[in-house]
Amino acid sequence: MIYLFYEEPDPDRWIKFDRYPRKYIRELIRGKTKPGGVMRWYLNLRRGLDLFGVDYCVNDYRRLKKHPNAWACVVGKSHVLKKIPSSNPIMYGPGIDAHPYENDFLPKANIKLMLISCEWFKQMYERDMSSSIATAVWPAGIETDIWQPPAENPKTQSLLIYDKVRWRRDEYEPELIQPIRNQIESLGIKVEYLRYGFYEEEDYRKILQQVSGMIFLCEHETQGFAYLQALSSNVPILAWDRGGYWQDPSMFPDRVKFEPVTSVPYFDQSCGERFTSITEFSQQLQIFLDRISQNSYQPRQYITENFDLVEQAKAYLNLLKQAQSNDE
Repeated sequence: MIYLFYEEPDPDRWIKFDRYPRKYIRELIRGKTKPGGVMRWYLNLRRGLDLFGVDYCVNDYRRLKKHPNAWACVVGKSHVLKKIPSSNPIMYGPGIDAHPYENDFLPKANIKLMLISCEWFKQMYERDMSSSIATAVWPAGIETDIWQPPAENPKTQSLLIYDKVRWRRDEYEPELIQPIRNQIESLGIKVEYLRYGFYEEEDYRKILQQVSGMIFLCEHETQGFAYLQALSSNVPILAWDRGGYWQDPSMFPDRVKFEPVTSVPYFDQSCGERFTSITEFSQQLQIFLDRISQNSYQPRQYITENFDLVEQAKAYLNLLKQAQSNDE
């Protein structure tokens, strides 16, 4: 039995237990909560465990208390750690905080292994954690049955600009995003545009069925479900991979300086191309378009070989077994 835990933080705001009616009213007005990246780790892990036929329970704190030596697999988020009895060992992640400085409870929790979704993020955590906790890289699988390529290649050439630029938008809108759009349109290529947080997932899936490639704009990613979903749909990517420092303004540059980071932690030549700045974009765009026309990329194959849901669920279980063995 796997004891799996995942919760979104939803504290009382004005009076005790008001989180329950607030949640009901929120869903009535806005609809069900849309899965973000952290929830996607949890959902895709569960899907992989289901396909693999693994028995697990979810958020069963009462049952866990009856088994003080049982391992708690806390996918996220960090507030859940405080609900786990101190006697129970914990495998925590990958739904961890953006930086270890955000959570002073880490040294107090009985964490035996922390799962981190990519190598650069793991290195930052290992450098800056105040306590010595074992870490391992584990990314979730991708739903390749949902994110499939179209039956036929798009008849007209078009590119999707996927805009996940989170900070300094007043600078990047005129100096990066709009110039990229202008350059593409100057070639007579149709441009689709989506901004992170401002679209429905079904709309994204439909657009991926219609475009020849995608321009992915993001400062850095720790897994990057959106671009991996595009690759699963056999859409190659030209990624803005600026490198340099981790950019979160709540920490950088006053409290944390860490480099290098990447916007595409899982990517190779079969997936597409990269560019570091707008000055490099024109050259890389032409290479990208030429290779699309030559069918040089095989992005879906990269995903099916590296992000199978069942295989990633197996990898998760293997890490749990290894941690349990190391703790004996």
